[in-house]
Amino acid sequence: MGRIFDWIDARFRVKKPHGGFLQRSLPGKVSYWYCLGGVAFTLFLTLLLSGLLLSFYYVPSGDEAFQSILRITREVRFGRFIRSLHRWSAHLLIIFILLHTVRVVVHGAYRPPRELNWLAGVGTLVVAFGSGFTGYLLPWDQKAYWATVVGTSMAGTVPVIGKTLLYLLRGGPDVDGTTLVRFYSLHVLWFPLIMSLLLWAHFHMVKRQGISGGL
Repeated sequence: MGRIFDWIDARFRVKKPHGGFLQRSLPGKVSYWYCLGGVAFTLFLTLLLSGLLLSFYYVPSGDEAFQSILRITREVRFGRFIRSLHRWSAHLLIIFILLHTVRVVVHGAYRPPRELNWLAGVGTLVVAFGSGFTGYLLPWDQKAYWATVVGTSMAGTVPVIGKTLLYLLRGGPDVDGTTLVRFYSLHVLWFPLIMSLLLWAHFHMVKRQGISGGL
């Protein structure tokens, strides 16, 4: 990787103008525990790439969604692998964000002046859960359907705004094709965009404030 980066730098000269980003001093206590956020970011990039590939064949329609999943799994070359990669990366993303959160709490890295960075990190966890929930419906099978019915019904129990929230999620009183399209939009457009903005803010603050050396 070093040779590849040197080859790129010899042609594009990225080291000198971006030295403040590429070369930073690190606290003495940095260990592999500090790599958990980087692993989570790598998983996010894997989700973006695999999701883009799956979007070539997936059809967000109540009549065709399930059949398109079958085509991806059974007929598309490497389709089963890409779908499995996407699914497991989603599970691992949440696990590594949680582990990263535990590391931040243990080391007290949420304290001032890093409280806004902490909020950005918590936001990424919330968005990751939301993305997982919306993506669960996309196979459009019985398990996905009834899990979404239960999950959205829980939102409907919120005092005062429950019914409005239920209709907002489902696009109507029931889970149907409208819900599928709405969840697909959230899953492939809104949540990745929000996650990208939160990650940009997160990394920007890490760059400005430096890496916490722990307790």
